[in-house]
Amino acid sequence: MTVPAFEEYVPASDCTCAGCAAQRRTAASALPLRYGGHPAAHGARRALVLVTAVGVVLSAGVAEAASAPGDRAAEAAGAARTDETTVSVDPEVPADEGDPLTPADRDPDSPQGGPGPLRGTGASGPPSSTGTTLRKTSRAAIINRAKKWVSAQVPYSMSKYWSDGYRQDCSGYVSMAWNLPGNEWTGSLAKYGKKIAREKLQPGDILLFHNPANPAKGSHVTIFGGWTDYTHTHYTAYEQTKPHTRKQTTPMAYWTNSGKYVPYSYKALSSGSSSGSGGGVSTKAFPGAGQFGPGTSNTYVTQLGKMLVDRGGKRFYKAGPGPGWGDADRRATQAFQKAQGWKGKEADGIPGPHTWRHLANGTGRDIPATGSGQGDSNSASKFPGRGYFRPGQSNSHVDKLGKQLVKKGYGKHYLSGPGPRWTEADRRNVEAFQRAQGWRGGAADGYPGPETWRRLFA
Repeated sequence: MTVPAFEEYVPASDCTCAGCAAQRRTAASALPLRYGGHPAAHGARRALVLVTAVGVVLSAGVAEAASAPGDRAAEAAGAARTDETTVSVDPEVPADEGDPLTPADRDPDSPQGGPGPLRGTGASGPPSSTGTTLRKTSRAAIINRAKKWVSAQVPYSMSKYWSDGYRQDCSGYVSMAWNLPGNEWTGSLAKYGKKIAREKLQPGDILLFHNPANPAKGSHVTIFGGWTDYTHTHYTAYEQTKPHTRKQTTPMAYWTNSGKYVPYSYKALSSGSSSGSGGGVSTKAFPGAGQFGPGTSNTYVTQLGKMLVDRGGKRFYKAGPGPGWGDADRRATQAFQKAQGWKGKEADGIPGPHTWRHLANGTGRDIPATGSGQGDSNSASKFPGRGYFRPGQSNSHVDKLGKQLVKKGYGKHYLSGPGPRWTEADRRNVEAFQRAQGWRGGAADGYPGPETWRRLFA
């Protein structure tokens, strides 16, 4: 008889014997090992093919016997089916939240380079070393620097360097945000910070996991951007991971190895600037409304101006900021207050405790980059209503939404436009933005709601 030719793993697709049929069922449903498939199922698959080959070669009678009870091929097929049922769903992914989290969400898979100097056109400063004097910076400045890479969608790379000289991996990103004089890695970042308790985390701090057993696998670091709920179970994480820099809601402390992430605060956080009399100005405690307004001149006014500049208020100052209160201080303060959605006396241009706390801690919304600063953010941040964003709708709100999506880096589905007519491209771009916030299921359906609108225009 003619012996048929067999493929090494996959037998002929038209073979009708029991072993081949069972193998095809297994292949159709088994997951690859790299996505969580059970090794036993793959072993059973190989066994089924070998048994099938033997059955056909020896005789047609043996092939017919393959379907009888107790046959090895049938047992292997049963084992494969049993193994298929043991593939478990990731307990971190609730069954009712739509698509499961991608592997990138659960495992950063972000190898990194080692300590070294800055590189490229932005390179400045000496190589990293333990004795290097740390540069002073504020929490607001750290978050501001982190946002620049998010806006630029800096591609992840452990060997390339961005225009500012910092390496495009997770530790290079933190080195940039902390304004370190060189590129560090997860094994050296801790020496630039002081360990703190998780409940003490504030914007600009980091959550660091260094895996000494295998530093290239699992080691990662994120920048803490603030709590997203009162239970302190989720936070806004700024991180550099594949495919590019992202900002999204993340479970405390991360998707994997959560208990191994250690919080650190930068050692050289500035607590204020010196006054002419040698006294310090604390950026934490609000000095009182009496320190601000027409006729006042003190170091608190200077500090206020510097914090406003860090949050997008530079355009209001033709010179300074300085100790003498001026109209630039009032307008910049008012623009920041209106960016938070405040109105009336809450946005009168004189800082109060809430204004000061947001500025000192780097929280709240930045001053928008466009407009006069006099109410320009309020109209953009006010959600017009869900009815404007549905199939068949055509209005200026859709056009504004599309332009803001493009500005934020979420316009890849537009083949032309954006424009005033609502299209599937608008919906898919909104969905991409929502998923970048860490939302799933109905919260990422591609139709903007008040929170999507607020974050998009923040």
